[in-house]
Amino acid sequence: MTSTKRQGFKAMGGTAMLEKISKIFYDKIYEDPWLKLYFQDVPQEHIERQQVAFMQAALGGENLYCGQTPPAAHKHMYITHALFEARQVLLDESFKEANASELLIEKWQRIDDAFFNRIVKHAPEQCEKRYKTDKILDFPKPNNY
Repeated sequence: MTSTKRQGFKAMGGTAMLEKISKIFYDKIYEDPWLKLYFQDVPQEHIERQQVAFMQAALGGENLYCGQTPPAAHKHMYITHALFEARQVLLDESFKEANASELLIEKWQRIDDAFFNRIVKHAPEQCEKRYKTDKILDFPKPNNY
């Protein structure tokens, strides 16, 4: 990793900014009547650490991420376009609340966009279990949403 990339990462707020955004974002996710259903069995602190480590590596910081790629981590989830958009609304709110720089927002969204077609599915049949014990996660959009 070049020092220029690391300097750029630090200029965007570094790890502290990613932690701030992720905390705000996952507080929203775990409160959301639809999105929280996909995280029922995942401790919030764990998913926050995973998000920070992944984005830190992707944005030019130290690579401490040892989790699965986003497509592999989400293959058991029926993520529709509407669900992805609902997530995006909360992420946008989180960027604003954290006072994230435009450069950070742009780069983060570019990373999200790169995975869109590999995460969003058109039918539940496109889902696959990651492990034998996995359930396919498919929750309809709540009526009051």
